[in-house]
Amino acid sequence: MPRSVNSVASRAKRKKILKLAKGYFGRRKNVYTVAKNAVEKAMLYSYRDRKNKKRTFRALWIQRINAGARQYGMSYSQFMGKVKANNIELNRKVLADLAMNNPEAFKAVVDQVK
Repeated sequence: MPRSVNSVASRAKRKKILKLAKGYFGRRKNVYTVAKNAVEKAMLYSYRDRKNKKRTFRALWIQRINAGARQYGMSYSQFMGKVKANNIELNRKVLADLAMNNPEAFKAVVDQVK
């Protein structure tokens, strides 16, 4: 009996990898074995950096809130401590947006916590 090989599935698997490698430079875009390694590494980076993006944005928000709070003579930690103590339910993302784009509203929050 002849050997049975599922060439349809094999071809589909290779096409899927090469489609993901579209836009890569050199042999990474059209040689399956090279593309497979490049795509696998890219997937690892994308998984890792979806986590890192959250850290990066939180750090950015903290910097913006700190800069906004220091204009009114408070440090970031003092400001956030008073925000929590006064039960103001604004998260860092919203506070950073206020400090950046709506300074009057941020000043109102600072005045309320002082």
